[in-house]
Amino acid sequence: MNVMNILLVGAGGFLGSIARYVTVLSVDRKVNAVFPYGTLAVNLLGSFILGLVMAVLLKKTGAHLQEWRLFLGTGFCGGFTTFSAFAAENMNLLGQKFHGTALLYMLVSLMGGLLAVWAGFYLVRNIL
Repeated sequence: MNVMNILLVGAGGFLGSIARYVTVLSVDRKVNAVFPYGTLAVNLLGSFILGLVMAVLLKKTGAHLQEWRLFLGTGFCGGFTTFSAFAAENMNLLGQKFHGTALLYMLVSLMGGLLAVWAGFYLVRNIL
């Protein structure tokens, strides 16, 4: 186990978690709805960023690629996106009998996340 790799993941996660907190608060304050737009926003944006990171690192050669992947992909994107909040919010929606909203949130999160990773990857590989 490499201590430097652990610290890179931790530093990225620290920054990603702070960015998630600020983003979720900002979005939810503006929208003020039952639907968890803030968490959806960070999960879709984080997926897009992860697609960008994956594609950029595949194009690059040289030293420190593993470190950047750990810092940005595992650390920052892992801290920025949140499956646990997604699961808890869905349980809350289901508990309040908002079954349609919960289903919509699940579908948009899953399909949107996959599409966002693809879009970030496609952007770097084909446009930039």
